[in-house]
Amino acid sequence: MNTVKQSHSSPTDELDDSQKPHAPKSTSAWTWLNFLGDVSQSEVDILLLSTAFKFLLFPAYRSTDFEVHRNWLAITHSLPVSQWYYDTTSEWTLDYPPFFAYFESLMSIPASFIDPKIVDLQNLQYDAWTVIAYQRLTVIISELVLGAALLRFIRVSVDPSRQRILSASLFLHPGFLMIDHIHFQYNGFMFGILLWSILMACEGRKLASGILFAVLLNFKHIYMYLAPAYFIYLLRSYCVSPAGAIIPTRFISLANSVLLVFLASLGPFVLMGQLPQLLSRLFPFTRGLNHAYWAPNAWALVTAADRVLLQLVKHLDVGLVVNESGIASTSRGLVGDTVFAVIPNIKPIHTFIITIIFQMVYLIKLWIAPTYKSFVAALTLCGYASYMFGWHVHEKAILLVLVPLTLLASENYAYYKTFVIASVAGIFSLFPLIFTPAESLLKIVYSVIWGGMILYPLHKQLYEFPSSLPWVLLESFENAYLYGFAFLQAFVTLFPLMTGGNPDTEFLPLMATSVYCAVGLIWSFIRLSTLYIRQQY
Repeated sequence: MNTVKQSHSSPTDELDDSQKPHAPKSTSAWTWLNFLGDVSQSEVDILLLSTAFKFLLFPAYRSTDFEVHRNWLAITHSLPVSQWYYDTTSEWTLDYPPFFAYFESLMSIPASFIDPKIVDLQNLQYDAWTVIAYQRLTVIISELVLGAALLRFIRVSVDPSRQRILSASLFLHPGFLMIDHIHFQYNGFMFGILLWSILMACEGRKLASGILFAVLLNFKHIYMYLAPAYFIYLLRSYCVSPAGAIIPTRFISLANSVLLVFLASLGPFVLMGQLPQLLSRLFPFTRGLNHAYWAPNAWALVTAADRVLLQLVKHLDVGLVVNESGIASTSRGLVGDTVFAVIPNIKPIHTFIITIIFQMVYLIKLWIAPTYKSFVAALTLCGYASYMFGWHVHEKAILLVLVPLTLLASENYAYYKTFVIASVAGIFSLFPLIFTPAESLLKIVYSVIWGGMILYPLHKQLYEFPSSLPWVLLESFENAYLYGFAFLQAFVTLFPLMTGGNPDTEFLPLMATSVYCAVGLIWSFIRLSTLYIRQQY
């Protein structure tokens, strides 16, 4: 981790008006996007080409999440609000906050005109071409929220050329392609709201930043992982004066604004006496430590270590006690079924305490240095700590790390290398989500092209030769680790063919993927933590 240098891309709220970038007047046909600044032909080309490519994915593999969201369209269209969080017609019950339910209800209106069967509550597993095309199209359209935020980041940056690469990397991110446009979810839309919130902080509009984040929390509650960084940043930089005194007017305006957002979301359910039912849907505490496919975090390594110790106990007399119920659990990785065979079991309170301890380190630094750049780093690390040590973490949650981390990638070479390791490991960790033959080739080719288009140009601009022999050796090890993903992919592809689908070893490719990716993600977590703590803001 090289010595941290000052950023080349300061937020505009740290510049005076004469220094802030000004976009030239628009002369293109896309003048309706003037509020984002001039839209260049290359940006239009990226939008059109990426959209055309996503249209080609309409017939692609789709997960059960596709039926989940179709069922939510039916629930919010066919039932009164009072029954939304009680309906159990399908096993895919509504378990997102009310703003997302309102969003589904809004989307159900045109769906009912296109094909009434889409919103028929009893029409389970409906997969006509009309519903496929409609739901895929809603993802593309809603993702424009993300695109608009990324364009605006370019306009306010003091180094638009680098920011253009970062913005393109996010709009074309393999994670969004795999999770949203193949697997099926609406992450692009919701991360668009997050980026608009971060952008407001960048521009010094901190009240708007807080309101947008409150809105986001009421779309999907997983973003609570980031809430501690928002709380400290807005309190310290917006509500407290440089002398340390509370500014009552700002504190009240922020508190009332956030409260109004939550009242708009939860108010109807509070009035109906349904808040406990809603919360029981949002926070089911009956799940296990690991998801079915171990998310590549600290617990994946602990679980793998338990497997290794179990084999040692079986073949060597090491005097360790074996929990018989943990033998099947650690091999299957079922939801709610994580019991260790040798290592003491991890409980939710343990994961909570560890996560809070790590987050407190970053929050203290943020309180001391409440600048925009410090905020983005602390925000990323709060999400990272939750991913590394949280309870029942989904592999898709890695986007909570990769998206804000991208905003830091051009700070200097140390941040860039951290971004590369996390991105490669994080994107590869999503590969098991897409397992059908055609899409498997697509995810690999697309990710490699994305890496060549994004990582190589940034490397040329930011590369610094290591300053000493230890740093040379460290970078060599990091590069070897990155090259190792080619061998991991070969193993994942060939091993099932070589073993003939042996049920005793079928979990090994997933386990190898989880463990190998966890090594890189934990290392990049250590790198980023060290960089943030050492940097002077």
